[in-house]
Parts: sequence; structure tokens; C-alpha cells
Amino acid sequence: MAKAQTAPAEPNITMVDNPLAPELYASGATGFFVSNGMITITLESLRPDHSDKAGPLTRVVVGRLVMPAAGAQGLAIGLFDFLEKQGFKYNKP
Repeated sequence: MAKAQTAPAEPNITMVDNPLAPELYASGATGFFVSNGMITITLESLRPDHSDKAGPLTRVVVGRLVMPAAGAQGLAIGLFDFLEKQGFKYNKP
């Protein structure tokens, strides 16, 4: 597995890795919102209802990521670059 690449940190700011930081699984980003320079990304996951024999799927909000616009822009650019390097090419629909 390729090691994730991160953008260089600001000078004199140390990165502290927290092995106890929570991890969140999301199957998609369902919505985006901007307010006061903060970008909110709503994350969702598909969940089956096993109480019904057909097991219908429901889209459930599992979290929201809120970042300053500059940080969200850096996330988008960094993620796009990382995915390209891993062989995931963007095909415009």
C-alpha cells in the first residue's frame, strides 16, 4: 500500500500524530455548504435495513467536516493529486 502524502506543514509547527484519533467510514460526500468562510462537508454511508427481508438501503448522515475555505481547498487539491498518483484518473461525466 502506498504511503499517503501530505502537504508540507507551516514552518515551526510540529505535527503530532494521535493514534487514538477516531476514524470514520463514509461511502460518500452528500452535500457542501459555505457560511462565514467555513466549508461544511456532509458525509453519508449506505445502511441496509435488515428488519425487512428485501433489506432496503438508506443514506445515513455519519458526520460533518467543517474547515476554513483555504483548508478545504488544500484538502481538495491534495486529495485530487494523491488519487491521480494512485492511478485514479478523473473522467468528466
